Amino acid sequence: MMKLHAGPKPVVRSTMSSMVTEQIRNAILSGVYPPGMQLNEKLVAESCGVSRGPVREAIQRLLQEGLLTSEPHRGVFVLELTEDDLEDIYFTRDAVERAALRRIVHSGRREELSGRLMAIVESLRQAVEQEDWSEVATLDIRFHSELVNAADSQRLSRLYATLMAEMGLCLKQLIGVYRGRGRLIEEHELLANLIASGDAEQLEKAMAEHLQEPVETICNAWEKARQTSAQTAVTDR
Repeated sequence: MMKLHAGPKPVVRSTMSSMVTEQIRNAILSGVYPPGMQLNEKLVAESCGVSRGPVREAIQRLLQEGLLTSEPHRGVFVLELTEDDLEDIYFTRDAVERAALRRIVHSGRREELSGRLMAIVESLRQAVEQEDWSEVATLDIRFHSELVNAADSQRLSRLYATLMAEMGLCLKQLIGVYRGRGRLIEEHELLANLIASGDAEQLEKAMAEHLQEPVETICNAWEKARQTSAQTAVTDR
């Protein structure tokens, strides 16, 4: 009789693929692999010190996450966010987070959640005072992840998690202009207080406004950068 053997190889392969995925993801989010860069499977494998198999699997995973794009007859590239991408990401965030809020306001965990969110707001305030914009971005994500996970919906949390990678790219774009978001602390404070109050109508309105501002802020920053680039090009002629 054939004896089934669950050996370690599939686990090792899976672990290796996950590790390579994490390395490439971090390289993208940190800017080591900048937007628009083409990924060469062979060179990435050599850089990671692995065979091309785990790299191929990692690339497929990151294509699904949206951090990479595949262009027929050209190859795989790091995602370059457009204004349409930005608006779509935040449109999806709005749908997910407001769905979470609707469940939360009818739960008995509002005050407990509000307390946890206020603790994050205090850390956020310190990071802003220290002008640690990378930490501000991390805490911003933590605040909203805490909120979504509090809805106690595995599917909603899973859906939100799929947005995290692209949101990381958004926040990388936003880091440079966080300084201009003067109401950042007040907006998060308001959301935490409204959750405690259970005012569903005001809460959804505040969330919609809160998620719209980053889109406008980043798009304005991009427009200024384009204008500066165009002026520099004219000057250099």
